[in-house]
Amino acid sequence: MTKVVSQLGTFSVSDLRQRPEFFDTISSRVWEGWWKQHGFPLKYITSRLRERLDSNPVPFALVAHDGPTFKGSTLVIESDMDDRPQYSPWVAAVWVDAEYRKRGVGAALIDHAAQSAFAVGIGRVYLCATRLNRDFYLKRAWTKIEEDVGEDLMTVMVRDQL
Repeated sequence: MTKVVSQLGTFSVSDLRQRPEFFDTISSRVWEGWWKQHGFPLKYITSRLRERLDSNPVPFALVAHDGPTFKGSTLVIESDMDDRPQYSPWVAAVWVDAEYRKRGVGAALIDHAAQSAFAVGIGRVYLCATRLNRDFYLKRAWTKIEEDVGEDLMTVMVRDQL
């Protein structure tokens, strides 16, 4: 667990394996944000997320919380874009509940995700973002490597260990 102090308060970022009580909340947010509209059942996401609870370095899930209060989450997964199988691993499914946005939660999650990957010997991580969200990442040590990828016209970014 890492304590984060932002201008608007203190919260923690923890590995889901250490805070499994957030499992159902993260499953629900990932499903609502990215999978429900494509017709996938919540049970599918629940089983995929359960994979993040093994002891392997990747995949893993992180949760931002203040004690028992969920604020946000992200995943680090092997692949997030079928169009780019050569890129791995990915920071994916960054979610911050609306009332905690613009409070440093998203920035803390992506930074902690990258640093956790670097800590286990991974020297480079990727993510993809919509045009609407790409500036958020570009301001936080991510570098654009491709634009307009796939049918959703995503921007692919990279972050290297310094």
